[in-house]
Amino acid sequence: QVQLVESGGGLVQAGGSLRLSCAASTPTFSTYAMAWFRQAPGKERSFVAAISWSSLSKYYADSVKGRFTISRDNTKNTVYLQMNSLKPEDTAIYYCAAGRVPYRTVSTPVGTDDFRSWGQGTQVTVSS
Repeated sequence: QVQLVESGGGLVQAGGSLRLSCAASTPTFSTYAMAWFRQAPGKERSFVAAISWSSLSKYYADSVKGRFTISRDNTKNTVYLQMNSLKPEDTAIYYCAAGRVPYRTVSTPVGTDDFRSWGQGTQVTVSS
C-alpha cells in the first residue's frame, strides 16, 4: 500500500489561493492514478479532482472547475492541487488518494472505491 502525506493546508480569506501537496512513498508512484477528495464537517467525503498516471487526463468536480488545477511530478513522487478563488464552501479536510491498480485509467464518475491508499488529510479553512 502506498503511503501518502499531504501538506499545504491552512487558513485563507475568500478569493485567496492555496497549493496542496501530496508526497508518496512508493517508487511506482508514476504508475498510479491520483486524486484529491474533501470532507466537510457532517458531510460525506466527495471527489475534487483526479489525474491519470500519464497526466494526459484530468477530471474535476463541477464545483471546482476553472478554479482548481491538479498536477503531478513523477520525478518527485508528488501530486499537487492548486486552489484559486477559494470560497467558504471549499472549507474541508482534503485527502489525496492513490489508485488501486497500476496503469488503470480513471473511471467516471470518480468515487472513493476507485482508490486504495489515502493520506491523513490536511485542513483547508476559507474565511468570508
